[in-house]
Amino acid sequence: MQNIKLSIDKAFGFISEQAVLGYKEKVAAANAALHNGTGKGNDFLGWLNLPSSIDEAHLADVENTARILRENCEVVVVVGIGGSYLGAKAVIDALSNSFDWLLTDRKAPIVVYAGQNIGEDYLYELQEMLKTKKFGIISISKSGTTTEPALAFRLLKTQLEEQQGKESAQKLIVAVTDKARGALRTLATQEGYKTYIIEDNIGGRYSVFSPVGLLPMAVAGFDIRQFVAGALSMEVLCGTETAFEENPAAIYAAVRNELYKSGKKIEILVNFHPKLHYVSEWWKQLYGESEGKDNLGIFPAAVDFTSDLHSMGQWIQEGERTIFETVITVNESNFQKIVPSDKANLDGLNFLAGKRVDEVNKMAELGTMIAHIDGGVPNLKIELPKLNEFYLGQLLYFFEKACGISGYVLGVNPFDQPGVEAYKKNMFALLDKPGFEAESKAIKAR
Repeated sequence: MQNIKLSIDKAFGFISEQAVLGYKEKVAAANAALHNGTGKGNDFLGWLNLPSSIDEAHLADVENTARILRENCEVVVVVGIGGSYLGAKAVIDALSNSFDWLLTDRKAPIVVYAGQNIGEDYLYELQEMLKTKKFGIISISKSGTTTEPALAFRLLKTQLEEQQGKESAQKLIVAVTDKARGALRTLATQEGYKTYIIEDNIGGRYSVFSPVGLLPMAVAGFDIRQFVAGALSMEVLCGTETAFEENPAAIYAAVRNELYKSGKKIEILVNFHPKLHYVSEWWKQLYGESEGKDNLGIFPAAVDFTSDLHSMGQWIQEGERTIFETVITVNESNFQKIVPSDKANLDGLNFLAGKRVDEVNKMAELGTMIAHIDGGVPNLKIELPKLNEFYLGQLLYFFEKACGISGYVLGVNPFDQPGVEAYKKNMFALLDKPGFEAESKAIKAR
């Protein structure tokens, strides 16, 4: 197997190669702090060696649980918010047929999501669809009390019990939760649900290689062994023993911090493959929650090209020069489509006849990169040889490791998210949640 490849040469001219090399000691110290557990947030480093700690028994158990759900369900609802669903959805969407829900010969259940919003219409429409389906639930929450997923799970659990009967429903609900405490753990113990543990030292946005990500992926029919193998190879490559010049996570952390120092405050993750949209959504949470604190941090944004070239492209080309792009490219498509010739040639596209559609896309990618660099936008590029489980495992672990290093270089704790609590406190106060009486009185007075 090859490795994913990071190219940074198109950032030079905006920053110097010497400046990037100047991060060598700082980045090495950050990487060492992760592995030694001496940095901020060191009680949340369980993800760091997670790929190498997964054993055969664990993978077989996850696959067996997935098999039970696959054999008994037409639809499986993954209930979770933030890191509790984004990693799984990123991989499942990247590897699924784009029109999966219309296929009649599916070998795996359709995986849908709930608890990622509080949209009443969304939940109504989901439950209406499930009325005629055999469905199961994977409920993912450490506490079991986070409002969005707890609300969705209450609705769906009730519906499943009404449709299947309580005893049958118990066999179709899997809880991924804390090992000892919390509302979901208590309920799972009382009801006899199959459970998986989210370890205390793994935060949600770093949990994709735990059952949080692996179980939904396996239910969807994807090879979690290859996914873990890809992550393991990147765990080794991005370790402390690898020289700076050969360590992609170290280089990425250094370049983005130097770009930030030079005034590039926004990083736009770009893809030219529509199936990578939710990889960008997962990446936005990872970097936004990890680095956006203490009035610091690059703002993580994302676009899908070429679609967004017809909307955001103008701003990227000629807007305020506070941005840089990181482009994810997939070198080899899984399928081939040749542009046909047309005698009338009314659309003027006969010059493309005989070419693969992917060649057209690749030239759009190259032309866009040249245009944006000429327009003052530094570009980094990450190449995936193909879109499969192995390389997605490499990509996601690479981003996780680089995020930990980058956060330490920036000087923040990349493993907490205190700002997330602000909206919750206000929401609870406005809803008159018991225990928030003083806050309720104060916020309503405003």
